[in-house]
Amino acid sequence: MKDVQLDPTEESTYECFNCGTVVTAVAPGECPDCGTEMRNRGTPIE
Repeated sequence: MKDVQLDPTEESTYECFNCGTVVTAVAPGECPDCGTEMRNRGTPIE
């Protein structure tokens, strides 16, 4: 498995843990729809 090198200033695709909303942003923080934490889809979940 390759390590993912992310540039924190580059836009990435994020997905909401709760409702599944997908946004493209630099660092959205909370979901715009439900306020839950978002995850970067480019970072693997283990």
